[in-house]
Amino acid sequence: MPKNIRLTTLSLALALLAACTGGGGSSPAASEAASGAAGANCTADSLETVADGRLTIGTSNPAYPPYFEIPDEAAGEVPTEPWALGDPTNGRGFESTVAYAIAEELGFSPEDVDWIEIPFDLSYAPGEKDFDLTLQQISYTPERAEVVDMSEGYFFVNQALVANSGSDIAGATTVEELKPFALGVASGTTSLSYVSEVIQPDEEASVYNDNDAAIAALDAEQIDGIVVDVPTAFFITGSEQVENGVIVGQFPPADDEQERFSVVLEKDNALTECVNQAIATLTESGDLDAITQEWMSENAGAPEITP
Repeated sequence: MPKNIRLTTLSLALALLAACTGGGGSSPAASEAASGAAGANCTADSLETVADGRLTIGTSNPAYPPYFEIPDEAAGEVPTEPWALGDPTNGRGFESTVAYAIAEELGFSPEDVDWIEIPFDLSYAPGEKDFDLTLQQISYTPERAEVVDMSEGYFFVNQALVANSGSDIAGATTVEELKPFALGVASGTTSLSYVSEVIQPDEEASVYNDNDAAIAALDAEQIDGIVVDVPTAFFITGSEQVENGVIVGQFPPADDEQERFSVVLEKDNALTECVNQAIATLTESGDLDAITQEWMSENAGAPEITP
């Protein structure tokens, strides 16, 4: 993760992260999940998984920081096939760390975890899965929850706008000011829903297969801005994926309900109760807060775009 992105004060970072994760306390939903799963047999030797005795975790490829860290080849780290950019197997980065923490709560050692490539839009599609669980910044929606199991939240996030420095849109401070501009989003994301339902620009947003394609369109000035989640906005501007990119600001939650990332599992999976129990345990112990502060504290503090 680029180290040149810094909050103005540590207290601001901690305040924002406490708001996102509940400050280490157990949310009512998390406590209910722990209670509901108390009777579940959540040990590795009793869980039915895709591969007997192993936990198979899916994520998208490329896997991006700050969720999955890039191998440090200068320190002798060798990238693991087939991963491009971030490598989920190295146990560094926010989602990689959370995934291994959940695995440990379920009784799986790092050596018992297998990672496989799962395209984002297939992760929450209906049907049988060849993974036990997947983490790839998948926001909970009621529609998705109808066809897959979605865990309690492990991270709470806002959407943000990235544009080229010095452009007309870069000075916008309200949602209303964004309506005349051409916006781009990745297909199948809650960013697309936010643009169409909340921003409601004068012209329909351009939809791309992934963030890389949207970034290319922004660099080519085919669109005026792209909407992504806040940590992704910090990464693509800090790493200069967008050559002259700036974060215009972050948006308020839609309908005042904070967007949350969920672990996704096959519908009606018996493992879901155990994953919720693991998240509740990590929340109550403070471990989830610690992981969040370690990997995400540099990805908060964007200015706010008001309604």
